[in-house]
Amino acid sequence: MAIGIAYVDGPRLARSMYAAADWVSAGRDEINRLNVFPVPDGDTGTNFSLTLRAVADACRALGDAPLSTTAQTMARGAVLGARGNSGMMLAHFLLGFSEGIGAREVASAREIAGALRKGAAALYASLDEPREGTILTVARAAAVAAERAAVDSPDISVFMTRMLAEGEISLARTPELLAVLKEAGVVDAGGKGFVRMLEGVVRFIHGDPILPAPPGVPEAYSFPAADVTVAAERDFQFCTEFIARGEQLPPANEVRAAMHQFGGSVVVAVVADILKVHVHTDTPEAVFTYAGRWGELTFTKADDMRAQHLALQHLKRRPVAVVTDTSADLPDAVLDRHHIALVPLQVLFGDAVFQDRVGIKPEEFYRRLRAARELPTTSQPTPGDFVRVFRSALEEADDVLAVLLGSGLSGTFQAAQAAVRAAGLERVHLFDSRSATLGLGLLALRAAELAESGWKAAEIANELERVRRQSGVLLTVDTYDNLIRSGRVSKGKAWLAGMLDVKPILSLDQTGRIVPVDRVRGRDAVVTRILALVEKQLTPRPKAIRFGVVHAEAPEVAERVRTALIAAYRPRDCFVALATGVLGTHVGLGAWALCWQVEDGTPTGPSHGVAAG
Repeated sequence: MAIGIAYVDGPRLARSMYAAADWVSAGRDEINRLNVFPVPDGDTGTNFSLTLRAVADACRALGDAPLSTTAQTMARGAVLGARGNSGMMLAHFLLGFSEGIGAREVASAREIAGALRKGAAALYASLDEPREGTILTVARAAAVAAERAAVDSPDISVFMTRMLAEGEISLARTPELLAVLKEAGVVDAGGKGFVRMLEGVVRFIHGDPILPAPPGVPEAYSFPAADVTVAAERDFQFCTEFIARGEQLPPANEVRAAMHQFGGSVVVAVVADILKVHVHTDTPEAVFTYAGRWGELTFTKADDMRAQHLALQHLKRRPVAVVTDTSADLPDAVLDRHHIALVPLQVLFGDAVFQDRVGIKPEEFYRRLRAARELPTTSQPTPGDFVRVFRSALEEADDVLAVLLGSGLSGTFQAAQAAVRAAGLERVHLFDSRSATLGLGLLALRAAELAESGWKAAEIANELERVRRQSGVLLTVDTYDNLIRSGRVSKGKAWLAGMLDVKPILSLDQTGRIVPVDRVRGRDAVVTRILALVEKQLTPRPKAIRFGVVHAEAPEVAERVRTALIAAYRPRDCFVALATGVLGTHVGLGAWALCWQVEDGTPTGPSHGVAAG
């Protein structure tokens, strides 16, 4: 029988958060399955779990501390780590809870219950249009139950158990309050996450085990969200978030009013010099641009909710999931068709940080580039970005194969290696493309096709090595400014080349390093020369070949090259893409590249069902 608990101090509160985070993580898939409101994108469990994990990590970093400091750390950690609608709402609850704790070193059952009530009130006050039948309803019911229980008994274990029971009852009633839940036959996902958080604390108090999450999603696992139609007034494409830092941040009400012009589901949190905003919108770039007036943007994110909803309809477990990064330049339609996941690199214009292709589309990048006083810079994904995508992919596949930007061009591959080591991820295989843009993209596409044909991850990686050896990239630039900054060409040589209208032709060697191939005078001569170099490389003619032409706002040249390639080679594919900001940053306006991938000789055998060509 559990020993009565008369008070809570900082270490006890922190340990309860560790248990809550672990228990929510163990039930993440179940919560995702319930996610039909406000949009059926199937990620509430993931978002709530990652937010609570950020709270637990902040407490671990703090160590043993007074109750007031621990509560403040929890609130700040939730704001900084909040993901999605549910994460932002949890952050507001913990902000109110921290305010209710005040400067206390320890707290009794009644004082904890009062702080929980403050948390529920802060959550309601944070929303312009609070909806009953959601986490709001469950949090309020649980807090009221805690206050009643604290009157009856000073034992915190008793009032936590009663609070959990009332939360479960309130959760069961949510379909009566929200029609979309009743139609789907589910309870509210955010409310479920909140109840599971309470359950984790109660299990910790009673000494019950916190079991790890079972691997993957069963093949027959039902996702009601996959069958739900999004209401027209909520049908925005991107779940968008940002963090702004500044000494004079606007009040939350002013920020909410401004964000409503861009979309809905607005949640705002302001803590000291930190502003965290969540909004559903069709124009994340416009949101980030507007937000730049408030302070330095230190974090931006824009998840495609329509793609997430579509993915819920393809939950049959796969042997291998393919991941690449946003420098791959494959069209969205190809990524969606083959379920290739992306890890975003970052593009920086001064202090403004954008997730490549997600937070800033190529068209917006080049608009900004033309107006920029200083050239932008790029940054590789963080290990945390990789961990998030890898874990998501492992939920739907036995193994993950990540085909990534060449290690000789970026630290992206090394960041992925660090992520796998730090998170202890198993069944994640990394492949160094030693290439970039559509050279990388074509390898990722081939990996996805082989995975769909039943190949194992290690077999796919071996085949990609063979294909990589008989593929290539040729690149030319129109201006030398970006190459000068990267150290690829000296200022004197660049000036002379510019005066004589000399254009370089560059390639990637077998180690993935940029090497000079040739130089010609004039733009038209570059096209002719590159096509001739490709002709030499592809003689005799391969039977199975793909091309990619990528450009930094040089569409006429790209179309001319595409037409010539199709006429000469009749390729399986010939993609044309506007380069994302990562490539555009380093090569500048007017640059373009031709990528080819020869797939002749694909082996067949007992574990291989198809051959290329």
